Amino acid sequence: MSAVLARTLWERYEPVHSLVYFAPEARQAAAEAGLRGFWMGYFALRAAPLGPVGAPVVTSSFYVFPPHHVRRALPDAWELAAPADALAARQHAMDEALTRLFGRDAVTGAALTEAADLAWAAAEAADTAGRVLSAANQALDRPAQPHLRLWQALTTLREHRGDGHVAVLVSLGLGPVAAMVLKTAAGESDAGLLREIRPWEPQAWQAAEAALRARGWLDADGALTAAGVAGRADIEARTDAAAAQPWAAVGADAGARLAALLEPLAETVLRAGLIPAGNPAGLTGALWESARAATAAAGG
Repeated sequence: MSAVLARTLWERYEPVHSLVYFAPEARQAAAEAGLRGFWMGYFALRAAPLGPVGAPVVTSSFYVFPPHHVRRALPDAWELAAPADALAARQHAMDEALTRLFGRDAVTGAALTEAADLAWAAAEAADTAGRVLSAANQALDRPAQPHLRLWQALTTLREHRGDGHVAVLVSLGLGPVAAMVLKTAAGESDAGLLREIRPWEPQAWQAAEAALRARGWLDADGALTAAGVAGRADIEARTDAAAAQPWAAVGADAGARLAALLEPLAETVLRAGLIPAGNPAGLTGALWESARAATAAAGG
């Protein structure tokens, strides 16, 4: 049950966390901190909890980006904005983005405060052994404002899940590009978008596809075989199981309550249209689909 709850919660906290990548406030805050361009801002704001690390550490821990792409941003970013400055920039960005989307009354209201405290308890309880990004976020100070406390807790939990997902991929011998080929073949992300924003060389994509065909997971047309469908489902099940520990620690009732509190927040983010269809996170569940349908019906 904890694994099921872990997936339910991921589908609800991923949109809120992802504002740091897609909200215009994040790009503006990064630029005001002195960071140059979207990708330098992305890598610096996400990596800042690790300290002034270089490209190899970020390439390893983020997993899906080619080394040359990361080297264009790091370590140069730290000459323009120290990690502490990047952390301040992302907190400022999330303050403005969350307040704009949810409303000033809501971000200080009882429901969001309850959600923040539940999420913080789960983030504190998370076992971060072997989970570098999660551990770095967990070590940050507890924000006083409820909406910032909520966002930071959800970020710790999101990185906890991501670290576990990477461990699953490594254990199955699936490298970064193979993982993305599987995600697109499963219809969870847009292939063109992933190839654009995670710009591995064409040969790397071709080699990953060939390796998955040799494994029997892709057919000649690049579609998942029955074995590929089963393999992808196994990866997701293992990821859910690896993400379950914080929810087992706080209890099913607390997790279910947090899911209920997060759902309207996630719907608000999704209906705002900030997160693209075919998004890299693979948000394709019922919550995403209902938000897309509502946005289309409203003429958005």
